[in-house]
Amino acid sequence: MPQRQAHDSIARDPRDGRRIEGPLGIIAGGGLLPCLIADSAAARGLDLHIVGIRGEASEEIERFAHTWIKWGEIGKLFTALDGRGCRDLVIIGGVTRPDPANIRLDLGAIRNLPFLVSLGIGGDDDVLSRVVRFFESKGYRVHGAGDVAPELLAGEGKLGDKAPSADDRADIATGFRVVSTLGRLDVGQAAVVAKNYVLAVEAAEGTDAMLARCAGLREIGRIKQRARSGVLVKAPKPGQEERVDLPTIGPETVRNAAAAGLAGIAVAAGRVLMAEHAATIAAANRHGLFLVGERLTDEGGA
Repeated sequence: MPQRQAHDSIARDPRDGRRIEGPLGIIAGGGLLPCLIADSAAARGLDLHIVGIRGEASEEIERFAHTWIKWGEIGKLFTALDGRGCRDLVIIGGVTRPDPANIRLDLGAIRNLPFLVSLGIGGDDDVLSRVVRFFESKGYRVHGAGDVAPELLAGEGKLGDKAPSADDRADIATGFRVVSTLGRLDVGQAAVVAKNYVLAVEAAEGTDAMLARCAGLREIGRIKQRARSGVLVKAPKPGQEERVDLPTIGPETVRNAAAAGLAGIAVAAGRVLMAEHAATIAAANRHGLFLVGERLTDEGGA
């Protein structure tokens, strides 16, 4: 393993003080986040290796040392990580249900078949917790994206130019209570509240589709206000495995919230990823939406 200067190559996991010494393994799904995490790790002097899931991860990962795998190539995954000395691990990026034609079970998958079968049972939180425990049982240290790239986490307070009104603040408080309450049932990570009325909660369809439903309510006249009103709230569910499933917002989230006629967005400070930080804030300013980060209590309220 090459020598690295300690002040450049060691990141600290703020949850429990564990050091991320590298080399860092990144298991990459879709979206921008895998490469953003890799860029941040590289800037800190960490050696890294990305294992990209074919059909999910972007070809942009080829800017870094990488290995491509198909769904089911567990043995190839371990070989790639272990061959580069990666014991610290980040699992990041969206995934979809794999096409059976793109599944290849290798010997490593067959040896871990009970674990793979278990992934078809239970809700998202339960499944993701099993994924983390599986890698930890193999001797890996699993870290969250924010542990490697804390600059990607939403900050606290007013993030854009506009501030929420007193009515908006009431909607924000209600929204966080809704997410906390429904999150205990593994329902979703987001809700939309307007005038203390819950317009929508996120389920399996995701935030963008939920916002499209809200836009549809305005189009059919279910929402009478002409002025912007209401807030999108995003936060982790209580007990969620935040190392592998932090809520995320970006410019597209802002555009969809604006199309739904909302007044703004509130997120859990330090617990929501902003994949394109500057562009997300710029989009909020451009559309006239407020964007705030709220520090949550242990009960999930702001």
